[in-house]
Amino acid sequence: MRVDSHHHFWNYSAEQYGWISEKMQVLRRDFAPKDLLAQTESTHIDYVVSVQARQEIQETRFLLDYAEKNSWIRGVVGWVPLAQPAIAKVLDSFQGQALLKGVRHVVQDEPDEKFLDREDFNAGVRLLRSFKLVYDLLVFGKQLPMTIRFVDRHPNQPFVLDHIAKPVIEANKFDKQWEKDFRELAKRPNVDCKFSALVTEVRDPEWNVELLKPYWDVALEAFGPDRLMFGSDWPVCLLRSSYADWVAAVSVLAKDLTPQQQANFWGGNANRAYHLGL
Repeated sequence: MRVDSHHHFWNYSAEQYGWISEKMQVLRRDFAPKDLLAQTESTHIDYVVSVQARQEIQETRFLLDYAEKNSWIRGVVGWVPLAQPAIAKVLDSFQGQALLKGVRHVVQDEPDEKFLDREDFNAGVRLLRSFKLVYDLLVFGKQLPMTIRFVDRHPNQPFVLDHIAKPVIEANKFDKQWEKDFRELAKRPNVDCKFSALVTEVRDPEWNVELLKPYWDVALEAFGPDRLMFGSDWPVCLLRSSYADWVAAVSVLAKDLTPQQQANFWGGNANRAYHLGL
């Protein structure tokens, strides 16, 4: 069993996806289940988890509709207005949606360097455990100190760190500050981590497995094979890599894991973290 724990679908429009810049033309189109299925079947990925791209509750319902119609989409990480006073009612409206496994906020784009310290946002996060929802952490490496404070406020809430917190990757210069803060966050047992999206963080014109390996080594050592999971970040990964090339690169990095560790990394950990029922 192999699970892609992180991909996106969207119906593109310039108004909805204003964050897609001119240099990102490859993303300026619709991405639907049929597009991803062709990729997963060719790489022997059996199931997927859909993750929000824009911060609108309509998109959460749109992703759930896709999941209900495609049995290989095993879960959705959506968006809800966690900082709003009416968040309890919003979460309650999803009570019958078993495919909603978690929620996420695009903290990486928040200009407030202390966004995760906000009382209204934390009040919403405190409700997630009673609804059995995971919270996905989308942050840059420079936001890890704030993220650690945030996670420490919610020691019983399950978290999944997206994209190993997006370190700055470039040849001949390892992101040491990211490593320090990343290892500190990994000490929290209620946090799992996705090995995903690294290619889009590479600052050099080209990337290869050797460039990514130091970050793989740190992620594997810090979280261990029982809390690290595969994710594609498709279609955003298309900016630097095909789906198949990313799967192939990660396969090389993970080749020394034992058969059980491989099973956990490629599927078992996502199944556990998101309660996929596989």
